[in-house]
Amino acid sequence: MHRITVIGGGFAGLTAAVTAAEAGARVTLYESHHTLGGRGRTTQSGPYRTNEGPHALYNGGPHWAWLRKRDLIGPLAPIPPLEGARLRLHHGGRLRRTPPFAMLRLLRHRSHPAPVDQDFHSWASALVGEDGARAAAHYVAVAVFHHDPGSLSAAFVQERLRRTTKLPPEAHYPRGGWSSFLERIADRAWTLGVQVETSARVDRLPQDGPVVVATHLESARRLLDDDTLRWTSGRTALLDLALQTRGGDAFAVSDLDAPGWIERFSAGDRTLAPAGEQLLQGQIPVAPDATKADGIRRAETLLDLGFPGWRERTTWRRDALAAGRTGAVDPPGTTWRDRPAIDRGDGVYLAGDQVAAPGVLSEVSFTSALQAAELALAAATREVRTSRPAPRQPLPYLDPRTP
Repeated sequence: MHRITVIGGGFAGLTAAVTAAEAGARVTLYESHHTLGGRGRTTQSGPYRTNEGPHALYNGGPHWAWLRKRDLIGPLAPIPPLEGARLRLHHGGRLRRTPPFAMLRLLRHRSHPAPVDQDFHSWASALVGEDGARAAAHYVAVAVFHHDPGSLSAAFVQERLRRTTKLPPEAHYPRGGWSSFLERIADRAWTLGVQVETSARVDRLPQDGPVVVATHLESARRLLDDDTLRWTSGRTALLDLALQTRGGDAFAVSDLDAPGWIERFSAGDRTLAPAGEQLLQGQIPVAPDATKADGIRRAETLLDLGFPGWRERTTWRRDALAAGRTGAVDPPGTTWRDRPAIDRGDGVYLAGDQVAAPGVLSEVSFTSALQAAELALAAATREVRTSRPAPRQPLPYLDPRTP
């Protein structure tokens, strides 16, 4: 049996461990936290269950079929009907039910591939004008967690605009939060015999067999002592809020005047909050020189518009700042192929949401983990072949008649 080590117990690490174990490898997974899940953990704060910021599982990516085949997705919260979902768009200082016409015109250009080497705002402005380009870029913040999506590669943003505006929606929500979904993958790993070590921080690479490093890029940079492991990511203020239920609240509010998104996750999943209350989670991207308080103030503006009287109805609240932990974004002139490579040499392979793999949001973690595991398996096979003793040579035949 091949021996493979996986460092990191999030979505990428668990995917790599399952893939390697299914191929017959002996896998050990190390997780520094006392529980598995990484950034997909669902936190239990009293009666409230929250993810680390808004999470969604898109059904248009390659991971969907892989997870379905293994029955790992589990129950999904129903998506509110579009006519009753009350998606509201903040544009021109007020809430709207429909996007501005210029933004709708831009959506018709989906069949025309946007350039890699031009920023999205310049490319889209030439097609539909600055207002439509700005609104579309800010809407895409729900899938990039970046304070200025218009400054990113036009091809990168266009793909995410297509995915986030597709009908019916690609976004789905595991019932009970993302931990319920990741627990199913962890159960699959244990069933396959993966040895899981939690509360186990790894400071140096093991020497016995290939290693998949499935941590966020900063931790991988320290562990591998490789300063080239860097890529642009977002910086986002996160807000969790529980409100007393009141009719007429929006399902989600998307800010088209600036990047930002607030969603009522308990609308489809009543397990996230107690009866009579509803759980909201929001993300407001902030610039490098802005503070968490700046983002929270903008979130409160959206709450004033979409959830009247929210201050008096608040029963629980929490906020945080996520810096460099929201996935890769590609500046003009770059694609996912320019990010840190999966194969680091010497039997070390990288997986996560900021490495050289295609996809949107968690799809990058999945795709990189799958490739990292396959490369590790191939390397382990080569090691076994080269370390196996040479077959014994037969003794030369001696003819007894030979003098």
